[in-house]
Amino acid sequence: MRKSRFTDEQVVGIIREADREPVAEVAKRHGVSEQTIYPWRKRFGALRTEDVRRLRQLETENARLKKLVAERDLEIEVMREVAAKNW
Repeated sequence: MRKSRFTDEQVVGIIREADREPVAEVAKRHGVSEQTIYPWRKRFGALRTEDVRRLRQLETENARLKKLVAERDLEIEVMREVAAKNW
């Protein structure tokens, strides 16, 4: 996946500017096309900067927890195989 040159917080800031000013001016000031701002607005439309930070924290925690569950499932499967061989 391509890395954006703007952080999520910066994108939200640009969207807020585009809400107050014409999209063309904001896009030109930040060096992006007008067509870029619309998908950003669709993705981050109702979010504030704090919400984006919290969302990123939750996504990181969710990924960590999924990894833990996968490791536990693997351990349980190995234990079942070992137990089945002993009987």
